Amino acid sequence: MIARTAPRSMTPALLALLIGVAAGLLLGPTAPHWLAPYLAVAVVAAAVDAVLGGARAFVERTFDDRVFVVSFVGDVVVAVLLVLLGELVGFADALSTAVIVVLGIRIFTSATALRRALVGR
Repeated sequence: MIARTAPRSMTPALLALLIGVAAGLLLGPTAPHWLAPYLAVAVVAAAVDAVLGGARAFVERTFDDRVFVVSFVGDVVVAVLLVLLGELVGFADALSTAVIVVLGIRIFTSATALRRALVGR
């Protein structure tokens, strides 16, 4: 059973997002080369999947912040562990591609549901 709660203000979340983006652009952080394959799946795929899933739940009024945080962290950890496992057994490219494909499907599914919820069927 999903608890439906009254909509909360998005202002703190949007403000935090803008501050994070501004800090990233101004500070220009760099990551070590060995971290690149992990960042690709963690940030681009897993995090985008969780954010779109959260946006979808928010629009459908089923958003739960605990579920969002667990989904966000869980997706990132599982994606990174799969890439690490691929590197350990010698199939890094294959498992990275598999992670990207699976999360890509979920991203497009959430984006489609979000679009339908926002503009109608």
